[in-house]
Amino acid sequence: MKVFVTGATGFIGRALVLALQQNDHSVIAWVRDEARARALLGEDVELLGIVEGEGALSEALNSCQGVINLAGEPIFGKRWSKNRREAIIESRVSLTSRLAAAIGKAESPPEVFLSGSAVGFYGDRGSEEINEGSLVGEDFLASVCREWEQAALDASSSSTRVVCLRTGIVLGQGGGALEAMLPLFRFGLGGPLGNGRQFVPWIHLEDCIALILSALHDPGLAGPLNVVGPSPITQKALASALGKALRRTSIFPAPRIALRAILGEAASALLSGQRCYPRKAEAAGFLFRFQSIESALEDLVVPHGVDLALAGPGAPPPQGNSDYLRQRPPRYFLRAKTIVDAPLAEVFDFFSKPTNLALLTPPKVDFTIHHMEGSMGAGATIEYRLRVAGFRLGWRSRIEQWEKEKLFVDSQDRGPYRSWWHEHHFVATGRQTMLEDRVYYSPPMGLLGRIANRVFIGGQLKETFHYRAAAVRLRFGDPLPDDTNETSP
Repeated sequence: MKVFVTGATGFIGRALVLALQQNDHSVIAWVRDEARARALLGEDVELLGIVEGEGALSEALNSCQGVINLAGEPIFGKRWSKNRREAIIESRVSLTSRLAAAIGKAESPPEVFLSGSAVGFYGDRGSEEINEGSLVGEDFLASVCREWEQAALDASSSSTRVVCLRTGIVLGQGGGALEAMLPLFRFGLGGPLGNGRQFVPWIHLEDCIALILSALHDPGLAGPLNVVGPSPITQKALASALGKALRRTSIFPAPRIALRAILGEAASALLSGQRCYPRKAEAAGFLFRFQSIESALEDLVVPHGVDLALAGPGAPPPQGNSDYLRQRPPRYFLRAKTIVDAPLAEVFDFFSKPTNLALLTPPKVDFTIHHMEGSMGAGATIEYRLRVAGFRLGWRSRIEQWEKEKLFVDSQDRGPYRSWWHEHHFVATGRQTMLEDRVYYSPPMGLLGRIANRVFIGGQLKETFHYRAAAVRLRFGDPLPDDTNETSP
């Protein structure tokens, strides 16, 4: 299937693009900034600029069997001034109306149109149990969602099935609510918002993407669909579970009066709640992988499969006989393992394209390639910029070794580390592939660098490789636990 996607560079959109590619779908992304989108989405996604005329949009839609509309300005982060309200409405309702009109005029309209909405449709409902048949709320966000959904439903016809994705709080790495919560909670300063009694209709990012794909293919799903997990919890319970997952206290609430002082009316969206259930998804037989908040947070904030220790006798020796490592001996060793449900040749080919690397990097790292000399192989150099500990820095890597479908090694030729040697190992285990990253590194500045590594560098590296593993599994599939075989290379 060919799928037209808006919001492809966003938190949910990037994960969706990877999952669509895993399922052998081709993707056209409708984007505002084509250069930024290419850097974030890799070279396997077709791009269409949003400023292109209606003719280009109609031509693209005529070639697609599905449309997934996830575009929209962020709700939080700024006060809801008059201009802000207009931007929220414009980015959702007006854009969706434009898409619906183009679908209606298409000679070969897409078979399915999935359009974003939110559980904010229901307004603040306290402890009332809510399903897709519940009435609309009365506040600003509810009115936005009502107009947003109506704009999408205008595309409904005998040719096009429309699904309105009433999405809850999506918990995942690299963005969304969890990304905003983690800094305070990691310092032991987190806690519930307001009185903590409001319900949070949460869903793990992986389940969110799987449910969107289910809606894409299941002809029985139409109209509103609650994209939430099966067990909504209170703000207080969420804060407690996150504190336990991080082994930190979570007793510092964000008072209602403080949130209103900072965010104004926008605080109402954080202080309201919906005890919302995915009744349509359950009736359709959808199986949630993460049914409890504890299992979801354990998966998201605990970097399983990523180990960091001192380099030395306990670490495997680096590949090759490198002058680089003799001149710049590493102090630390990081190892990360991931098994994916795809053949080795396919996985290695993906990693052979430098433009795909940003797909595997947390957005806050802000990874951007600027220049490459030579084809991908031994001796090639890649120049890029990225953010380390909040600082935007230049980096140049050199490919030291290249063994097709087995191994490649890059070193830091220029950049923030005193030493950086990164080995990418690939091993076929039947139809599956095991990837193992081995990183030998030393931060700069001697003792200060060692302190920095303990305080934040090591943690950021573990977080980065944890994110990388999740992204690779979205792209290539996560094998069942019983099927894994962790044979080291």
